[in-house]
Amino acid sequence: MKLSTKGRYAVMAMVDIGQNGLGRTVSLAEIAARQDISQEYLEQLFVKLRKAGLVQSARGPGGGYRLSRDADDIVIYDVIAAVDEPMKVTRCEGDAVEGCVKGERCCTHDLWSSIGRQVNTFLANVTLDDVVNKRNLALAASIRQAKARHVRKGQPEVNAHLS
Repeated sequence: MKLSTKGRYAVMAMVDIGQNGLGRTVSLAEIAARQDISQEYLEQLFVKLRKAGLVQSARGPGGGYRLSRDADDIVIYDVIAAVDEPMKVTRCEGDAVEGCVKGERCCTHDLWSSIGRQVNTFLANVTLDDVVNKRNLALAASIRQAKARHVRKGQPEVNAHLS
């Protein structure tokens, strides 16, 4: 599986805003300097992040970007999906066998496909707030997944805060 530079840099920039943007906007120049990422590259990413509704922009002096919602309501998967093509670990197109070996599934298709689903599930259960606050990400994702399963089964959600 390959996570592109776009995805990695978008996550880094969003975490930077989460760490440095409490009550204020953060300029791309600030993010670029702290994260050693080209400002021009960030501009391209932030067009996509804004279109995906993950950040809001403010123009003029003191302008920049802020998170469009609480960091606890933004999952890492959404940040990556906003700037990247979907991550995939097989060379197949979708769930089809097209692209595998001689028109059939390759001998390791199920392995790579399962790993890809696990990674996507993990990223969909880790919030920006988890990363900003340096929580145990595996534990945070597991708790969030378990809570989601219980809520789907009709059980009330327990408000346990992760720390």
